[in-house]
Amino acid sequence: MRPTSGTLHHVEIWVPDLDVAITSFGWLLEELGYTLSQSWPDGRSWQLGSTYLVFEQSPALASERHARCRPGLNHLAFHVEDAAAVDALTTEGARHGWRLLFADRHPHAGGEQHYASYLENGDGFEVELVAMSNP
Repeated sequence: MRPTSGTLHHVEIWVPDLDVAITSFGWLLEELGYTLSQSWPDGRSWQLGSTYLVFEQSPALASERHARCRPGLNHLAFHVEDAAAVDALTTEGARHGWRLLFADRHPHAGGEQHYASYLENGDGFEVELVAMSNP
């Protein structure tokens, strides 16, 4: 299937600790339907359709933690089937290195009509899991 012009081809994220990325992002991406497509000593990539995500450890960043509020990537947002799937991924995510952000406003931290979970991994990367249907 030919991708639609303008859709993302891939996103490459340099991480300070590849093992942390594999534990947290690898689990999450596979739960969302991505499959591991490439593996090399300093990186991994997961693919869904024509889009893939690359996580690569950089020797220059080995001692740094990602700061999502500084210039650069703030977060990746993913569509999730429904609110029950958002809740299940949020609960299971804790076992894979994710912690809930904005717990006091969860699951409506993005507004009452927006059912989502905002999670952060041990390296400071954030994901938003957005229910495609709001209960």
